Amino acid sequence: MEYTTLGNTGTTVSKLCFGTWRFAMESGGVVETDQTAANDLLDTAWENGVNFIDTANVYGDPNGTSEEWIGEWLEDHDREDFVIASKVYFPFDGWGEPGPNDSGLGRKHIRAQIEGTLERLGTDYLDVYYIHRWDENTPIRETLSELTQLVREDKVRYLGASTMAAWQLTKALWESDVNGLERFDVTQPMVNAVQYDEVSDYLEVCADQDLAVCPYSPLAGGFLTGKYERTDDGGVKAPNGSRGSLDEMFDEWYVTEQAWDVLEAVESVADELDASPAQVSLRWLMDQPDYTCVPIVGARKPTQLEENVGAVELDLSDDQFERIAAARNPSE
Repeated sequence: MEYTTLGNTGTTVSKLCFGTWRFAMESGGVVETDQTAANDLLDTAWENGVNFIDTANVYGDPNGTSEEWIGEWLEDHDREDFVIASKVYFPFDGWGEPGPNDSGLGRKHIRAQIEGTLERLGTDYLDVYYIHRWDENTPIRETLSELTQLVREDKVRYLGASTMAAWQLTKALWESDVNGLERFDVTQPMVNAVQYDEVSDYLEVCADQDLAVCPYSPLAGGFLTGKYERTDDGGVKAPNGSRGSLDEMFDEWYVTEQAWDVLEAVESVADELDASPAQVSLRWLMDQPDYTCVPIVGARKPTQLEENVGAVELDLSDDQFERIAAARNPSE
């Protein structure tokens, strides 16, 4: 395993992060990862040197299950060996019907959720605490002030920001600098080789401010594994049980003419390196030159996770890297 410093923090993480959003999650009436499988995946991650684990308070059915399973697994391990991240924003269904303060990024909701997250994980602190979304109804200064207090109480080490616009991230960083509050050090946008325009401005802010980027969906929902086939009408044929067969939004999010061009470039490089398209796609992200990039992988099986970890062994040439980049953004 390769390790890297997480942006401009002093914390070292594996070049891949293990994401647990599938733990106890139902898709099309199917539980994607039960607790036995979750434990096997966590074991595989640790055995392969992955020390960075990502979760959220709302992962699992019911919400909180992912955190609970991680916490139970950690009982047999040294907490200090791991860098653990969780999130806050969405309503937590463990409280029943959401009340007026049961979602968002106000002080009351943040305070209630951090306590529940720490209890479920069986830990005194989080290494990274993300805001899961931007809250248009709460001043960002209030949110940052409460998060800063959590850092000062040593319940949180670093702050993270997930999906939002570039201007929102910039505004939050400005508020922190002007008011002497803790800054976001880690970001979690959806970034992969087939997408560009939606996140380019956001990534420019990350590069300029030396923020770590931990992209979710780094394999475009599995599209970049090469397991999907193109139909005559330009659509996609998805294997049974795959993300494409379970998620009605799959085609809209990932499948475009440009995406097929990128996949062709990825598969060409994979053939040259005797690697899988998934490994090439992950290595391409890890090799981003302008910011620290630690992809979050969410495998369903230990064998898939082991394949993903194999990406750290690859060495892309400049030409191979640029061929994928050119297919991703042919206008440059």
